[in-house]
Amino acid sequence: MKRFGYKRGMLLGFLVAALGCFLFYPAAASRTFELFLGALFVLATGIVLLQVAGNPYVAILGPPETASSRLTLTQAFNSLATAIAPALGAALILSRLPDLKKMTAAQAAALDVAPVQLLYLGIGGVLVGISLLLSFLKLPQVAHAPAPTGDPQRPWHFRHLLLGLVGIFTYVGAEVAIGSHLVSYLNQPEVMNLSAQAAGEQVSYYWGGAMVGRFLGVALLRIFRPGRVLACAAIGAIVLVLVSVNTGGEVAMWSLLAAGLMNSIMFPTIFTLAVAGLGRHTEEASGLLSAAIVGGAIVPPLFGLLADSQLGGGGVHALRLAFVLPVLCYAYIFWYGLRGHVPQATRNAPAAG
Repeated sequence: MKRFGYKRGMLLGFLVAALGCFLFYPAAASRTFELFLGALFVLATGIVLLQVAGNPYVAILGPPETASSRLTLTQAFNSLATAIAPALGAALILSRLPDLKKMTAAQAAALDVAPVQLLYLGIGGVLVGISLLLSFLKLPQVAHAPAPTGDPQRPWHFRHLLLGLVGIFTYVGAEVAIGSHLVSYLNQPEVMNLSAQAAGEQVSYYWGGAMVGRFLGVALLRIFRPGRVLACAAIGAIVLVLVSVNTGGEVAMWSLLAAGLMNSIMFPTIFTLAVAGLGRHTEEASGLLSAAIVGGAIVPPLFGLLADSQLGGGGVHALRLAFVLPVLCYAYIFWYGLRGHVPQATRNAPAAG
């Protein structure tokens, strides 16, 4: 981003993501798992480039006090796409598949891969089209002040950014840990005793709540301080998780599903609070924050280890006990919203009057 700037960085992200989509064509034709993984890696790389360029650009393209609201609005459309894409994939791909468990290797090798190829070719074409449209648009230029001579500061010298990295890590970890284990949780006799398919259908309410909450958050973040809104959302998530693990039936199910509503504004709010006042360090800080989503690959397996342990007697008791992990993550986010996001210079400044 420092070399290419925000606009060309977004263009590069769209093109790399499109390349990842196009790679699904040879991967499907060869039926090679490693090629699919490679295509996914390229696609994800392009998406992260878009995040590294787009998120800080939205954050700094206007008054700082409304940065969280602007980024929340863009993330709301992200959630809208998350809600639509699984249904689209199921209709265009999964609906055409036979029962894979009953197929022989020869039958699997003869499967028609055209639906997969055409879908990803279409997505790649749309991404290329967006990049072409973006190349003709005149976006506002944002220039940061050059570094003073001899200035040794780097992004990690800013306390509120480092604490924000932990905030993104814990938020994504908690959100994915809950979402990944909802089916197992709702399958428990003490909760709802739902089948895997029925429980999976309920999970859409968890992710849908995040979408609704982001559209509502656009207005709330323009009225109240982002740090306070973040702290309130974290407290709400803690209360809902604790209610769920201490009850059963529909109360346990709906209270945990409602945690998605509380998750809604966390990512954009933590992000904008973490990059506030970083100036020329914003691009690099954005890259670090995007890397912090690795919490979604670390916290859920730890959750699974606790859920599969014999703590509390094993079974549903161990599963309920595992929810202490996302509760601790939300507790940190609560503190970050109240105190951790305040830049050190501001915290040390003498009180007026």
